[in-house]
Amino acid sequence: MLFYDCSTAPNPRRARMFIAEKGVQIETRDISIAKGEQLTPEFRAVNPRATLPVLVTGAGNVLTENVAIALYLEEMFPDPPLMGEGPEERAQVLNWNAIAEQQGAMPVAEAFRNSNRHMKGRALPGPADFDQIPELAERGMARIGLFLDMLEQRLQDSPYLALDRFSLADISAFVFIEFARVVRVSIPAEHGATLDWYGRVRARPSAAV
Repeated sequence: MLFYDCSTAPNPRRARMFIAEKGVQIETRDISIAKGEQLTPEFRAVNPRATLPVLVTGAGNVLTENVAIALYLEEMFPDPPLMGEGPEERAQVLNWNAIAEQQGAMPVAEAFRNSNRHMKGRALPGPADFDQIPELAERGMARIGLFLDMLEQRLQDSPYLALDRFSLADISAFVFIEFARVVRVSIPAEHGATLDWYGRVRARPSAAV
């Protein structure tokens, strides 16, 4: 296996945390998005979409989406289980992981890519250039607040996001919350359940990779 990483980007960090939780060693190559290395012909020969992370499987298949990477590693290394056990748990993990992606990651990306001066002309990842839309940045900031409120409500009823134990969904939500610092957003002080959950996830060794 070969893992293409970027040490500064949130989506590769999700895969990196998953790998660390599994306790497996995978050959890794770091691709600098800041230097535009994802757009080079060499990397686009691996992933024409010019996005990270990428996992090249033992059979040589190229996986470019976090859920696919997680599923492959879960099948290859089932312990500890991070995507649930049985159909009910697996469905819960994928459900909350999708919520974290769509209602957590997307708003942060909208706010950041449509407001940061370094993202001018690069409002979307990938090989094509797109102009910034300031209104999307404003909408993204509002949506981040709604996402944090939803997390607090959920975590008041459950110790972890999807299950009664740590899972892929917690990795995704944690990484997106930490990445929200790029738009100067953090967990509100009154969100006690979320802060407790965040502290427990932050203390895990995988959070330091």
